[in-house]
Order: sequence, then structure tokens, then C-alpha cells
Amino acid sequence: MPFDPRPTQPAYTLRPQAAPYQVEGAERTFIASVYRWMTLGLLVTTGVAWVTADALVSGAVPFNKWIFYGLMLAEFGLVIAISAMVQRLSAAAAGGLFLLYSALNGATLSIVLLMYTGTSVALAFGVTAGTFGAMSLYGTVTKKDLTSWSSFLMMGLVGVVIAALVNMFLQSSAMSFVISCAGVVVFTGLTAYDTQKLRVFARNGGGSVAAAPIAGALTLYLDFINLFLSLLRLFGDRRK
Repeated sequence: MPFDPRPTQPAYTLRPQAAPYQVEGAERTFIASVYRWMTLGLLVTTGVAWVTADALVSGAVPFNKWIFYGLMLAEFGLVIAISAMVQRLSAAAAGGLFLLYSALNGATLSIVLLMYTGTSVALAFGVTAGTFGAMSLYGTVTKKDLTSWSSFLMMGLVGVVIAALVNMFLQSSAMSFVISCAGVVVFTGLTAYDTQKLRVFARNGGGSVAAAPIAGALTLYLDFINLFLSLLRLFGDRRK
């Protein structure tokens, strides 16, 4: 499961003279940029995963577990770098790191995708896209402050990550089922929560940071990928 650091955004205040239409325009521009980057990241991940899986099946690229673990570590490092340096990175640098992360994630995900039938992967992706879209819309239109969800979702996220690490050694199918169910709940909730958080962030002037849209895209990208993997593990049919 991709590492999800829940990158926090700095607090900003609007300038006193900012008019409502200026605030709304800045918010729309920021959110549009976030979704463009997220979509681009998903396209890169999908393309690299497809090419890598095809190369593995054909034998053009032999599987090497040490390379796989190396890619996982590189992904971890890139997420930490983007999250830690978001205020100092230029948009070009942050975008390059994000796309590199998306490509590496595609390469590692290809191993997981080969374990399931193509129909299962397509179905899980479709359900993920629908769920993500619905919850992102909810996070946009709801008048309810979703900040109260934060503690529950963060505890759930930590629990899912720890349980997944433990189950790497236990290899328990029952525990895997519970983790997948919890993952669906946690990342469905995080999609709505993060969408609202990013909109509030933009409304309060956060979009002025050059790399902020990429950091926002990374957050939603991780929600999407982790929700997809949870659904795939829960309902996917494994290859014989």
C-alpha cells in the first residue's frame, strides 16, 4: 500500500481587501490545478503499470525482489521530500517529483495487478472512480465542517498501516479482509475530508505557494490509489 503521510498545509490568512469573487476565483483555480495534476499522476501510473506488467509477463523484464523493494523505498523518500519541502520547491520541481513518484508507483503496482484478473482490476477502478467522485463532491458541497472526522480518520489510517505491516509477516487472509474493509472506510472518508480541507486551504490564501497544487494532488492521489487497492483486495478475483 502506498505510503500516505497526510501532508499538512501551512496556515494562511486572506488579505483584508480581498473581494469575495477574488477568493472564489483563486479557489477554483487552485482546485482545478490540483485535479489536473492528480489526473496526470493517475495516467502516468496507469501507463507505467500496464507497460511494466506486459514486460513482466513476456519475460522482457525479469522480476527482482530487491529492485521492487528499492522502488518502494524510493517512493517513500519522494513522498517525504514533497511533503517536507512543499513551501520551498518550485512548481516545476514539485511537479517533476510527483510524476516520478507516480511512475515508480506504477512500476510497483504492476506486481499487484498481475495477481488479479483484468476484469477485477477494471471493476475495482470503476468503483473507485465513482466512490472518489461522489465523496469529493460531498466534500465540496456539504455545509458540515468535516474537521471532526480528522481524529477518527487519522487513527484509522495509522491502524490500517500498522496492521498491514504486521500482516506482511503473518499472511493471514482473515486479517487481510479486515484491513481491506477498514481501508475502504478510511480512504472513502479521507477523500471527502481532504477535498474540503484543500478548498478551505485555497480559500484562506494557501494557493499562493507555488508547489501547493502538487501537494494537494498528491494527497488526493494517495486517497484514490489506496481506496482502489483496498477494493481490489476485497472483491478482486485472483488469477489461477
